[in-house]
Amino acid sequence: MAYYSWILAFHVMSFTSWMAVLFYLPRLFIYHREHADNRAFGEVVEIQEYKLYAYIGLPAMWASIVSGVVMLYLNPGIFQSGWWMHAKILFLLFLTAYSFSLNVIRKRLITDPYYRSGKQFRFYNEVPTLLMIAIVIMVVIKPF
Repeated sequence: MAYYSWILAFHVMSFTSWMAVLFYLPRLFIYHREHADNRAFGEVVEIQEYKLYAYIGLPAMWASIVSGVVMLYLNPGIFQSGWWMHAKILFLLFLTAYSFSLNVIRKRLITDPYYRSGKQFRFYNEVPTLLMIAIVIMVVIKPF
């Protein structure tokens, strides 16, 4: 348990990095879609999307998950403090699925730059915010 606080700090930092990607990548999709007629712009955005997802998003996601699992291993009694941790893990599963869906969309936009509308991507951009709110409430308020 001597290193628990360090692992928690790393978990918060990696979660913050992951969330930054989840907030920004759909914004790039909006630019990609709304400038679909400008191929040169699309190529630049495709590179940004790839690097953001592959070099920051995936490592931050896995660092968040691994550090969270390590904390649960070090403190298994946390599951006996109420249902909030179970709810947090459920929301985490949704957030992970959302993260993987961004890669599917990223690849689809390469082959079909007219895939979905900018308005649909704006709506999809709000999903991680709602999940983050739910996760933070579970951790800080522990309503269950």
